[in-house]
Amino acid sequence: MREFTVGINDGGQRLDKFILKLMPRLPKSMLYKGLRKKCVRLNGKHIKDGACFVSAGDVLMLYFADEFFERNTHFNYVKPDFDVVYEDSNILIVNKPSGLLSHSDDKGNGVGLVDMVKSYLYDNGEYSPDCEQTFSPALCNRLDRNTSGLVIAAKNAVSLREVNKSIKNRQIRKFYTAVVEGTPPDSGHIEGKLSRDGYMTKTADEGKNASLDYKVISRKDGCSLVEIELHTGRTHQIRAQFSGIGYPLLGDTKYGGHGEKFRQALCSTRVVLRFDRESELFYLDGKEIAILPPFGF
Repeated sequence: MREFTVGINDGGQRLDKFILKLMPRLPKSMLYKGLRKKCVRLNGKHIKDGACFVSAGDVLMLYFADEFFERNTHFNYVKPDFDVVYEDSNILIVNKPSGLLSHSDDKGNGVGLVDMVKSYLYDNGEYSPDCEQTFSPALCNRLDRNTSGLVIAAKNAVSLREVNKSIKNRQIRKFYTAVVEGTPPDSGHIEGKLSRDGYMTKTADEGKNASLDYKVISRKDGCSLVEIELHTGRTHQIRAQFSGIGYPLLGDTKYGGHGEKFRQALCSTRVVLRFDRESELFYLDGKEIAILPPFGF
């Protein structure tokens, strides 16, 4: 038997999800069998419903074999290599450089921005993996490897939920700056269906709806500098949709552009934060964060 006290960053989760994070080696089938067999007690009471929620301060007693309690609390320390654009006690907004993954790949290979964020907070005494049971700082949005710009990271579980909720509800406004080949109209709205074939995102008759607005800022040498407001966050959306209307991004050879291979001229340059009045992050409502793109035009 092991006893756990639910921490501040653990509260607000479903009981079954909390236990599976505590015990990553425990099969789901064994967890639900354990719930039925009185192997889980919350605040001294036998709990059968894994869908109930835990709160900070709750005491959880788990009656499972010791082997299932082994956890790897090690994290991949990587020297941070990004510019901090905004920071407070809840969130961190950084400028991700081009060429850096947001996360390591599915096999855990490579260095990701999230590793650098954890390392930055570790250096500043704001994150200790040994003191956390289920939470680690996380990115709330992600960018392609060769897209640079603003990424929001949450320092605690409440902020992660609130930012993700705002993004899901499309409250946070996201703007990108790009160089496209050709001379599109001064402004426009692009909307349609996108589908993935495993390698590329393509416009299609069926798929997920994707939309954006853009306006041309300037033109030079047969290219146009555009600002884009992204309304949906589909994989490679900007790249695929501009390619689909005949104006691929400069350098985006994967989607028909020319120039340095896989170095698309695309940067997340501005976000406007929006939160509901009851949100713990409402103090950030309306705050605008902006940077200049790294490509000259």
